Amino acid sequence: MSQNPQHIIDRSPMGRLQYIVIALCIVLLALDGFDVLAISFAAPGIAREWGIDRGLLGIVLSMELAGMALGSMAIGGLADRLGRRPIILACLLIMTGGMLLAGYADSIVSLSIIRFATGLGIGGMLAAVNAIAAEYSNMRRRSACVSLMAAGYPLGVIIGGAIASVLLARFDWRAVFHFGAAYTALLIPLAWYLLPESVSFLLQRQPAGALQRINATLTRMGHDTIAELPARPVTPQRAGWAELFAPGLAATTVLLTLAYLAHIMTFYFILKWIPKIVVDMGYTAAYAGSVLVWANVGGLAGSMLLSALTQRFNVRTLVVAAMLCSVVMVNVFGRGQPDLAGLALVAASAGFFTNAAVVGLYAIFAQAFPTKVRAGGTGFVIGIGRGGAVLGPVLAGFLFESGQGLATVAFVMALGSLVAALLLLLEGRWQHRSPKTA
Repeated sequence: MSQNPQHIIDRSPMGRLQYIVIALCIVLLALDGFDVLAISFAAPGIAREWGIDRGLLGIVLSMELAGMALGSMAIGGLADRLGRRPIILACLLIMTGGMLLAGYADSIVSLSIIRFATGLGIGGMLAAVNAIAAEYSNMRRRSACVSLMAAGYPLGVIIGGAIASVLLARFDWRAVFHFGAAYTALLIPLAWYLLPESVSFLLQRQPAGALQRINATLTRMGHDTIAELPARPVTPQRAGWAELFAPGLAATTVLLTLAYLAHIMTFYFILKWIPKIVVDMGYTAAYAGSVLVWANVGGLAGSMLLSALTQRFNVRTLVVAAMLCSVVMVNVFGRGQPDLAGLALVAASAGFFTNAAVVGLYAIFAQAFPTKVRAGGTGFVIGIGRGGAVLGPVLAGFLFESGQGLATVAFVMALGSLVAALLLLLEGRWQHRSPKTA
């Protein structure tokens, strides 16, 4: 029997604890999904109460995305040095405080600062959860588990959005943030008790008591324990950004970052602007929220289908196909629909393909980066890529302000998915020609 705990996890059937961790990761990503989109649900009420135009609203919609960019890089890197578990708990505390304070904001400036700070926690959470989901999965089910974990994002928007629509029908926009704060706070004790540190992290860093902690976790997984830790590598295991640009990893880092950046512009154009677009068509904020929920129902379906298909097909091929389909459906969304049912159907179709591509990208990140830089590498790609998330709503806002119609704006924003598909194909060709990073 292997004495390397990572080999044991990779080669053995998954146990109950592993499925519990994956389920918790889904719940944590659901939290991320609702927290990011909370400002979208609240946007129509904020614009009406404070009298702000689309250009300024686009900036406000992007503030937590800017925080996510910094949080993914800075806090994601800390997860490779301090551990996945403490970073996840710290991010939950940041997000709880941010959501609570957002409900008491009294100006665009204060709300923007609060949403930026909340984004720091959301970004760090994304990087750490993606790493821990990959590290608790066996080799056979790793892509499926990471994709399934990412499906929590639209699930959180669907459930939270349904609740937000009810709240908006009875209260003002602040109730959305109050609900988000309560939801986030409830997950702190849940993560504390159910989420042990990653065995892969303990094996790489080997802190005091690592053998006992690894064996305790292996026992809870139903696997055999080990007598001693494998010897440390002779070369120091540095976990930093420089490692991401070492020979064998640099091209992967750059191409995946640019692909994620380009596609996420398209993704967040759909998610951030749907409520305001629907309200401007003459519907109420509650109806606008329902269309956004349907976009995420489609996103959840896309995530689940892609997760299942990774068991039979190459994940990169699936992601490229989803990106090309998202180009088509975002343009269809831009043509408008005669009624609310038509809008919901097209939004769901656009959400299906855009979100399927995003969750597939997370699975690719988990494969592309080794354990010692998995959280940092994922955080770097997401962090820089979130520049696309920031640019997407802002660019769309200023295109609208310049007098462009929905069809033109949708055409421009859909180009992000097309560029991402081309970059991903290029990165795949490079992978075939280069030795795989260990």
